[in-house]
Amino acid sequence: MRADAVYRALETEIEAARVRRSGRPRVLDVGGGSGVWAVPLALAGCAVTVVDPSPDALAVLRRRATEAGCADRIDAMQGDTDMLADLVAAGSADLVLAHGVLEVVDDVAVATGALAASTAPGGILSVLVANRFAAVLGRAMAGRLADARQLLDDPHGRLTHRDDGGHDVLRRRLDADQLAELLRTAGLDVELVQGDGVLSDLVPAAVLDGSPGAAEALAALELRAAVTPPLRDVASRLHAMARRW
Repeated sequence: MRADAVYRALETEIEAARVRRSGRPRVLDVGGGSGVWAVPLALAGCAVTVVDPSPDALAVLRRRATEAGCADRIDAMQGDTDMLADLVAAGSADLVLAHGVLEVVDDVAVATGALAASTAPGGILSVLVANRFAAVLGRAMAGRLADARQLLDDPHGRLTHRDDGGHDVLRRRLDADQLAELLRTAGLDVELVQGDGVLSDLVPAAVLDGSPGAAEALAALELRAAVTPPLRDVASRLHAMARRW
């Protein structure tokens, strides 16, 4: 497992789930087809179910799991978020991941409700989403001022008319308050909202390569910034952990 803020939060929850269950934690990774999260979690001793609509991504997952030696702890299933009730039992996962999912679903409230229903009582839902305010800053710094204004004014943080004539690949971007409210509306207790990519996405690689100890210093600074508003609120992504009781 990596040392960034998201992984640290997941590690803490996995250990808590291991104590609660006195056994292997059950993880449901929705939209995690290629195994970026599933393989490390399986290697950490979890039983992981991955639900993803892409057969190609699931094929990559199976190959990576086999190469890592944890294929026996990962179950891959093809399907969408709105099919969760048909694919997995309600309340069956100690930890549910929805990383990069809520930005693309048709109905975000329905999707969040389905994710919450899949979470076991006492378990937790981990959500990672694109941050609207980070997108505003990014477009402004790139000189795409009309795009930046659209992202700021649109309540869903979506571009209807991009400067370059293209189409927005995301249906929405959220800020910290919107994310927390969405999870509360689904009946969950929000325990953590932190940033992911607060400063690490801004520091040039040349700075890290040319300064001994810079990578370690940046990692420590990133962990602190992740939970420090207003720095947290302009992170590239927002990460929330919300518990079901």
